[in-house]
Amino acid sequence: MFGKTTHIIQKNTLTKDDLTYLISLKGDERDYFLKKIGENYVQTLGKKVFFRGLVEFSNYCTKDCLYCGIRKSNQSSDRYDIDDDEILKAAKFAYTNNYGSIVLQSGERNDPIFIKRITNLLKKIKDITDGKLGITISLGEQTEETYQAWFEAGAHRYLLRIETSNEELYYKIHPKDTNHNFQNRINCLKSLQKVGYQTGTGVMIGLPFQTYEELADDLLFFQDIDIDMIGMGPFIEHTETPLYQHKDKLWSLQRRFDVTINMIASLRLLMPDINIAAATALQAIDPMGREKALKYGANVIMPNITPTIHRKDYTLYENKPCTDEGAEDCSNCLNIRVEMADREVGYSEWGDSKHFFSRTSENNKAF
Repeated sequence: MFGKTTHIIQKNTLTKDDLTYLISLKGDERDYFLKKIGENYVQTLGKKVFFRGLVEFSNYCTKDCLYCGIRKSNQSSDRYDIDDDEILKAAKFAYTNNYGSIVLQSGERNDPIFIKRITNLLKKIKDITDGKLGITISLGEQTEETYQAWFEAGAHRYLLRIETSNEELYYKIHPKDTNHNFQNRINCLKSLQKVGYQTGTGVMIGLPFQTYEELADDLLFFQDIDIDMIGMGPFIEHTETPLYQHKDKLWSLQRRFDVTINMIASLRLLMPDINIAAATALQAIDPMGREKALKYGANVIMPNITPTIHRKDYTLYENKPCTDEGAEDCSNCLNIRVEMADREVGYSEWGDSKHFFSRTSENNKAF
């Protein structure tokens, strides 16, 4: 009954046409595909899900991306910058609650004051957690020297989402200027790999003008650059952004959600040993969104431990869930969600990407 899908799942090499087909699946055949991927990936990676305590510590940004609620030109955004002591308290919370890892995320800045601040913070986090807390950072485009300094200070994973691997579409959702350069984004990903980070990227799914074929190209891009971890989610429009004028060109929210789950499952088939995050944006559409992502390919989830007073202001998109919960509330909720997805939390584990170790091992053999 589902011969074509079965054939694709069993293939050793997936083509663009294969991925386009899987990404666009609907109905019973989609259900069959997702079920098979859920079963297969547990056999490869097991049932463990890894926590990354997320601290969105500042929404000041030098970028003007056309889709983002914290873009520099959005005068309606309530700006904030959490002080270092609060960030360290959040790190300590993650450590004492056995999260294993923390994520530091903010708007993009690359001024010397910011760079020095992050370097010092990383060292302090390592110090107060006896070097046992894994650290992921998502702080945008920087020089290779800055990436090196932060790596030496204690960060070992870096997420830099490209948002789309299609250059033409990239410039439909970003200004075309020196501060928003497609090739520079790719070069930064290569620099991160060169420095030695477990390197992550990701895309938005369901953008205006986007096609299934372009999403298939995104997955092949991940494979081509040999990425270690992925954070991708549905595009959710923000009224205070230029891209909102194209809202009539969007798929329905439900379709954006369904295609995102298809993308996660398809990527798990394409790259079986990478880390894939269950994006919070999924829960903005479906109350069980993150659980579904965990069932069908994701193995990382990010409890938000940003101090509650500021959480509502990190609005990359609207209707963000869980903005009124404290860190402990979010932790308890996600524990339940992981169990509901028939998964288990890998407490106190960094949950590093298995792909990273195979990638770096192969690179070392080349020399």
